[in-house]
Order: sequence, then structure tokens, then C-alpha cells
Amino acid sequence: MGMRVVRADEQKVSASMPDIERAPWPTEIKLHQKSRVLEISFADGKSFRLPYEFLRVYSPSAEVRGHGPGQEVLQTGKKDVEVLGVEPVGHYAIQIRFSDGHDTGIYSWDLLYEYGLRQDELWQRYLERLAAAGASREPGGAPLEPKAHRR
Repeated sequence: MGMRVVRADEQKVSASMPDIERAPWPTEIKLHQKSRVLEISFADGKSFRLPYEFLRVYSPSAEVRGHGPGQEVLQTGKKDVEVLGVEPVGHYAIQIRFSDGHDTGIYSWDLLYEYGLRQDELWQRYLERLAAAGASREPGGAPLEPKAHRR
């Protein structure tokens, strides 16, 4: 049994399955380009639909998460972000290449499974952080801080 990644051009990426008892193991990943959703199915029968925007704003990269607690960087204007590619990283993760140039997050199977389980909670937290910052999901939306006018 291997993982199958289905992309817009129907290319498939497969990987052999390691010890399934130690972590969630994906059986299929589909990219739905029109609805901008990554659908991932796991060997335990669970399946999740994770919007591209959600995956981008919760990227596990240092650029988004920072290098420690309290260093997270609020991602704004990502509503229309697209996924340009997905590549396997060893037997434990994928790397997603986004249309805004971001491609440094490594999404482990554990992380994607957790995102699926906690998607509603995490999304609400993101929307609250945006509102508190006066920021927007829209590209070119409200800036985090007003810019000074130059004379």
C-alpha cells in the first residue's frame, strides 16, 4: 500500500508505507484546484479537506511560526493562494509550493492529521487574530500598521 498524490495534471507520486502503527499514514492526496482544497485520506479511514489558504497561513515554516513561542508572524492576504506543486519529503511529509512563492514548510503526516482534526478551532483562531490586527484575508487588504505619509 502506498501514498498517492493526484495533481491537476494527474501525475501520481507514490511512496512505500513504513510502520503504520507509529503515525497516521496517508493513502491518497488530491489537489482540487478550482475549490483550492487539498484532500487527504489516511489509512485509519479518516479523510480531511484542507483549504490552501488554511495550509498557507498555518505553514510549519520558520517564516510563519518564527523560531520560538510568541514569534509567530500573522499571514495576511492569502485568500486566493494556490498550490503549484506538492513533493514528498522522505516517507514522513510533503512540501507544498504556493503561488505566492512560499515553499519552505514541511507538512508531516502527523501535522496534516492534526490540522484535519483541529481545522475549525485553528481557523477560528486565525480569523480572531486577523480581526484583532485589523488585517484582511484579501490580497492587498488592510495593512497591519498604517503607513506614514511622506511629503
